[in-house]
Amino acid sequence: MNLKRYLPILQWLPDYDRGQASSDLVAALIVTVLLIPQSLAYALLAGLPAQVGLYASILPLAVYAVFGTSRTLSVGPVAVISLMTAAALAPLADVGTEQYIAAAVLLALVSGVMLVVMGIFRFGFLANFLSHPVISGFMSASAILIVASQLKHVLGIPASGHNLLELFGTLFAGLGELHGPTLMVGMGVFLFLLFARSGLKPLLLKLGVPARIAGIFARTAPIFAVVVTTYLAWQLSLGEKGVGLVGFVPSGLPALTLLDFDQALWQPVMVSALLISVVGFVESVSVGQTLAARRRQRIDPDQELIGLGTANISAGLSGGMPVTGGFSRSVVNFDAGAETPAAGAYAAIGIALATLFLTPMIAYLPKATLAATIIVAVIQLVDLPAMVRTWRYSRSDSGAMLATFLLTLAHSVEAGIIAGVLLSVVMLLYRTSRPHSAVVGRVPGTEHFRNVQRYDVELCPKVTFLRVDESLYFANARFLEERVLELVAGSPEMTDLVLVCPGVNHVDASALESLEAINERLQEAGVALHLSEVKGPVMDRLKHSDLLEELSGQVYLSTFGAWQGLIGDRSPQRMIG
Repeated sequence: MNLKRYLPILQWLPDYDRGQASSDLVAALIVTVLLIPQSLAYALLAGLPAQVGLYASILPLAVYAVFGTSRTLSVGPVAVISLMTAAALAPLADVGTEQYIAAAVLLALVSGVMLVVMGIFRFGFLANFLSHPVISGFMSASAILIVASQLKHVLGIPASGHNLLELFGTLFAGLGELHGPTLMVGMGVFLFLLFARSGLKPLLLKLGVPARIAGIFARTAPIFAVVVTTYLAWQLSLGEKGVGLVGFVPSGLPALTLLDFDQALWQPVMVSALLISVVGFVESVSVGQTLAARRRQRIDPDQELIGLGTANISAGLSGGMPVTGGFSRSVVNFDAGAETPAAGAYAAIGIALATLFLTPMIAYLPKATLAATIIVAVIQLVDLPAMVRTWRYSRSDSGAMLATFLLTLAHSVEAGIIAGVLLSVVMLLYRTSRPHSAVVGRVPGTEHFRNVQRYDVELCPKVTFLRVDESLYFANARFLEERVLELVAGSPEMTDLVLVCPGVNHVDASALESLEAINERLQEAGVALHLSEVKGPVMDRLKHSDLLEELSGQVYLSTFGAWQGLIGDRSPQRMIG
């Protein structure tokens, strides 16, 4: 066993120096400032007490530093996973109850175990079943749901629901109870954060602030909103005037315990835990790979499964919620100069100190501030133009994307992501079950062969070259048989058929039987079957079968070699494509 494969900390820790430590400490300080309001906000988004978000930002950060492969990824609660957590827990218990919190902890534990198991067995490829259009549709719909769910805190009105129809229905019903002071706080923070996103950095640059520092200040603007509104809520007694506050947050570090879970909870959380695991992994790896590429580094997706899995297990053991790599704070960590995962461990210490000493002040933090912070953070995830681009390029991908988007909005996040995955798989099976194939001919005076319907090529009526552009497996084997028999029936002069196989990367057992059947039927029709351009791995597998011995024709290294061997000096016909 390669110990460094499972403990990536051994790859960088032996060479860790003071310069790296200094850079990591600065980055950790900045990320800690950003992570405190985010942790609180995403815990409330999941329907959990604020301290659960803090707990999920301590031990997971430290554990990821040991098992993760990204040098700059920052792990903790994120918006989409928090929304999925809330959707998963809603049928199991009432928000805020002990059973609800216990279910969230169990969700983190089960998700973590699943991720670790997938990492050990190198199942990172499973995330490939979430196509980019499906992820894009899911993220856009989830962002809209998150915005809708947070409007109640900005407007100061009661609202509930787990899809857009329910949320908008309760929001419209409660508009008569609109609370002015809450709206002022929420809209004030919202407008400030919008300005900070696009206008604060240019303003600081005009004032002579270095670009790197200006960028960091712009990204950490939420902490200024938190400090100012918390101070105002304390000084002006906004809580007594009806403004919703975070309220009492217990100080102290979480205890490492394994809760006594109700057995009835285990089965209901399994599917949700799997979906959260896969979506969180895809989001985290996307962020990690993007940042690693900027420094010509790389991450190991299979080890990332273990890193995220152990982070989630540690979150569950310390009373936290499901976590994954976050985009905004990872970018801040990167821009702040983090050199190694130790920056995450230092940030964990910072969150721990905040949990010990800052919770009395957090009690005065307006929920409208956190809601505005979430809204500004997630609106960038809404990418409606991507649907138009996908529609123009691929109707099938657009269908899966639109179904995911609409089902997530109208039903639930789980229904949306499951439908998207199933539709992607169905469309893949449909496309590959009808593999593209083309009769090809020789481009005059060359060794190249092209589609007869597209190019001016040479043909021989007695020899047909059929190029297959897909791997052959159970879903398309029968289709190839029908294609070949159709060609033979339409070409009475044919004596030889060459299957040109540059696009065939795999032949499974069902396809092998089909090739054997094709060979037998062509023999009965007086036509010899030949193969050309068979790839090495495919040929290695075919050597373990009887096909090559029973083949009525030959296997040629190249299509031009088959042309020379079968046509030779015969006068080919010209055909205009």
